[in-house]
Amino acid sequence: MSRAVFDSEETFIIAEAGVNHNGSMDMAKALIDGAARAQADAVKFQLFDPEKLTSKVAPMAAYQQRNNEDAQVASQQDLLKSLALPPEAFRELQKYAQQQGILFLCTPFDEDSALFLHHELKLPCLKISSGELTNLPFLGMLGELNTPVILSTGMGTLEETRQAVNAVWKRNKAPLGLLHCVSSYPAPMDTINLRAMGTLAETFQECVTGYSDHTLGLHIPIAAVALGARIIEKHFTLDKTLPGPDHQASLTVEELCELVTQIRQVEAALGDGIKQPQPCELDCIKVARKSLVAAFDLPAGHVLAREDIAIKRPGTGVSPALLEHLIGQTLQESLREDALLPASLLKVPLAQRLL
Repeated sequence: MSRAVFDSEETFIIAEAGVNHNGSMDMAKALIDGAARAQADAVKFQLFDPEKLTSKVAPMAAYQQRNNEDAQVASQQDLLKSLALPPEAFRELQKYAQQQGILFLCTPFDEDSALFLHHELKLPCLKISSGELTNLPFLGMLGELNTPVILSTGMGTLEETRQAVNAVWKRNKAPLGLLHCVSSYPAPMDTINLRAMGTLAETFQECVTGYSDHTLGLHIPIAAVALGARIIEKHFTLDKTLPGPDHQASLTVEELCELVTQIRQVEAALGDGIKQPQPCELDCIKVARKSLVAAFDLPAGHVLAREDIAIKRPGTGVSPALLEHLIGQTLQESLREDALLPASLLKVPLAQRLL
């Protein structure tokens, strides 16, 4: 699977379900159905122990407060307790995802969760959130597992990213993906700095680079693909109006379907970089380009001068690029006005007779 994630010619698209199941297995399975319908490459959830992830006094982020105004929770830990699923639930979700034909991924937020996902569920890679970028002990432990890792770099500097990479690769060098990210929900457009993804690619050339998106809409992750992202991650939900921290900044299933379709279209449009006519253009060459034609009736034996030659459509005759090679040549037969000048008059190799 690491080959599919890290070596695929296509962008690897992760549909981030996260905690948008709101603690419900039925909703979690419906999210898997939605990701499979969209033909994303993977659906991803989050595994955490609220008491290990946060202290009792850790406050909610502003976006968590804003999106949970009606919820009776006073702390981040309380909020996460309402969203958590037990580890064994993820075994069932992984099996369900397999039945739906989509890869199951999960983000661990503590060592026990990472070990469960790696040893028990045997996930092909672990996706790590931006909040762990400076958690070097945790990243070092992941490196010890010698498993592929995808690491988001939101809130981080280039030096912090370098330290994180060094921590993961301290003892082993399993495949590593780095995702540029802006950890704001939703992230304002003028903060995205997509060019930083290129900085990651240039600085960490042994890593696969991509983009984890928190903007509203589809166009920013699509632009990231055009700029070279090999992995795209995007939150999605069953309903943006549901209570919970991430629903409002997520795509609907229908929007996720459109995102995947447009990413695949952009990939097809990128092509191989060779500047050459495409097969679909060949008919247009004939009607849109021009050829050298007789400016008026010309008799056999006439020596061609510049004023004898016009440049007109269609493009099925001698190219105007070869005009100078016809001046001074003698016609072997008469030509009517607008007749194509014969290529047999050219005294240049066939390879130079551009059409």
